[in-house]
Amino acid sequence: MAESIEDIEIQLLLDAVYRHYHYDFRHYARASIKRRLLQARTQWGYDSISEMQSAVLHDETILPRLLNFLTVQVSEMFRDPSYFRALREKVVPHLRTYPSLKVWVAGCSHGEELYSLAILFAEEGLAERTIFYATDINPTALKAAQAGVYPLESIRLFTENHRLSGGHTSLSDYYTANYDRAVFDKSLRERTVFSDHSLVTDAAFGEMHLISCRNVLIYFDRELQDRVVGLFGDALVRGGFLGVGSKESLRFSAHAHLFSEFVREEKIYRKASR
Repeated sequence: MAESIEDIEIQLLLDAVYRHYHYDFRHYARASIKRRLLQARTQWGYDSISEMQSAVLHDETILPRLLNFLTVQVSEMFRDPSYFRALREKVVPHLRTYPSLKVWVAGCSHGEELYSLAILFAEEGLAERTIFYATDINPTALKAAQAGVYPLESIRLFTENHRLSGGHTSLSDYYTANYDRAVFDKSLRERTVFSDHSLVTDAAFGEMHLISCRNVLIYFDRELQDRVVGLFGDALVRGGFLGVGSKESLRFSAHAHLFSEFVREEKIYRKASR
């Protein structure tokens, strides 16, 4: 069956974005990318994807807006509390055995997962020995993560998630309410490296003890998923831990042999120690 004109236009747009701006979305799950590009086209009032491609190539101010469509920026603090409870109860005891720790939050979005882990590590007495790496390809998202400012209306959900995750303290200990915003304490990010990093094209960070990359792989095709799982395998120390999203799995990855299931129900894996 011949490709539709629309599908050809989408491929040409993704190729153009990669060649001109070096952002590579060519191996993202096509159905998801197509849906988001059509949303952008409709919202911006273009008659076709080709017309939108021309605008993206000739007006660099459009690219950040396009990235906001192509990267998913929806999260919450302590999302899936049982995942964080499993980290607290089953992973942290192993992490305590290291004199220093490196944690990578890959695809950090606006920083909700980073701050969740920073609070968890503070509660478990590991904050002073841990360096966090928070990465994303979207510079707007990274800037928001560095600011650590969230709508006050979200705090009720964040607080309940924190409680269900086994939090030892009050979440209010970590932020200041300011009008309609909650500003999280800068101490939570003092030991954080924020970095523009692409899981598609960039190399791995090294000697990580925990990588949390949740609800990211689901947006990649199988080839790219394999690349990223291999990247994480390279990044982790022997016996290091990898957490992925509830709808994600390493089972069918070409690099599945590098890992064993550690907490099956929470999709937490451990890199082989040999």
